[in-house]
Amino acid sequence: MSTSTIEIAGREGERVRLTSEQLAELAVRVEGPLLRPGDDGWDEAVLVWNGMVARTPALVLRPTTAHDVVAAVGFARDHGLLLSIKGGGHNIAGTAIAEGGLMLDKSPMRHVTVEPDARLAHVGPGCLLKHVDQATQAHGLATVLGFISETGVAGLTLGGGLGYLTRRFGWTVDNLEEVEIVTADGNIRTANREENADLFWAIRGGGDNFGVVTRFTFRLHEVGPTVYGGLIAWPFERADEILRAYQTFTAEAPRELAVWLVLLRAPAAPFVPEEWHGKRICAMSVCYSGDLDDVDEALAPIWALRDPIVDLLRQQPYIQLQSYLDATEPKGNHYYWKTEYLAELSDDSLSTTRDLFAECPIPEAQIGFLHLGGALNEHAWDDGAVGNRDARFATGVNGMWEPDEPNADTFRQWVHEAWQRLRPFSTGGNYINFQTADEDEARIRPTYGANFDRLVQVKRKYDPDNLFRANRNIRPQARAG
Repeated sequence: MSTSTIEIAGREGERVRLTSEQLAELAVRVEGPLLRPGDDGWDEAVLVWNGMVARTPALVLRPTTAHDVVAAVGFARDHGLLLSIKGGGHNIAGTAIAEGGLMLDKSPMRHVTVEPDARLAHVGPGCLLKHVDQATQAHGLATVLGFISETGVAGLTLGGGLGYLTRRFGWTVDNLEEVEIVTADGNIRTANREENADLFWAIRGGGDNFGVVTRFTFRLHEVGPTVYGGLIAWPFERADEILRAYQTFTAEAPRELAVWLVLLRAPAAPFVPEEWHGKRICAMSVCYSGDLDDVDEALAPIWALRDPIVDLLRQQPYIQLQSYLDATEPKGNHYYWKTEYLAELSDDSLSTTRDLFAECPIPEAQIGFLHLGGALNEHAWDDGAVGNRDARFATGVNGMWEPDEPNADTFRQWVHEAWQRLRPFSTGGNYINFQTADEDEARIRPTYGANFDRLVQVKRKYDPDNLFRANRNIRPQARAG
């Protein structure tokens, strides 16, 4: 009887032939399904958020346990396969998919266990933000997660993580207590500040360069279940006034108040007056998570900007606010972003942002700021690989368009050129989760600053052969800066 074979991408760019017997051997060692193109579940497994990602794996394993992950990691290591890891598939660079390789799709691992008395949440690596928020908010608790509910917890966390609660409690990884992780040697390790502390340090911002996390344990805080927030917007013609006010009140705002300021074209949504559809506006996405008796004082500077064209600020469940912006990032569109961290909002940075949006040719682009300053700035620079402790704002030029957009190349070039005009205001660092696929190691090194060389040392220890390379890669052979 003849043995059938398939070709799969190897780690060094070569093609590896696997026999049906070898695949069958892997399949019997795991509880989750091993999928090939055309199998049930394949289309769902290989779907990622950014439609610009045009890659397809050769095989997908959907693990259900840490032991499944051990088997997959060992198989990829022993056969020299190109391995990629998918959590929520929401990474803009599409790192979940390595072309022609083996992909681990962790989406079946969606368990959440909350210990309300200990204020801990144990979270599976396939969870989306909404799964964690729903479970923790049942107890009036939350941890620092992002602000799009369809984002995967694993990728968000391993890249550092930021959201509406960052001003109060720091980066997401500042609230990470422990992980269970499968390293390249196939061992299941526990990593925290005492056990495998160097590995725990590295994964707090270093991405999935060091292994496959199979459990996260987060510290929880009293938040909600009701907060105050939503969306408020004014005409772009008032941009100078709005930007100056934002500059002023973010310098004095309580940490319970997080405000994203975004310049965009008004969507054709029911809550937007029809005469404003498609017109340029200045919008603020607001989350006040403090004592609701103090809302009037906290939001007074925003309400002082009278005559908004949209005002949806109100009391609402925290989990509702966490999904408020989901519709602004529909799955399947093409996304091309360039971002930086800022230490302050200078007059020049604000005027440059205003001018860029005034001339922006992309109908669905967004340019703006996320206010992050607070708790994260109080940690030592080397408290976790995430670094960037001088960041108080994130800024970015976020391009989005339909898959069949004829001007896509022009739009992408415009985003790149606009980004170059914002870079002089940067701290030099940026958010690794927002880096696009065309940003190489030269961009990754300054992301971590003084922490980069230490990351390389940890990489050499736990993944000397660079098995985990389908990511924003920290190569074990990287030279010291």
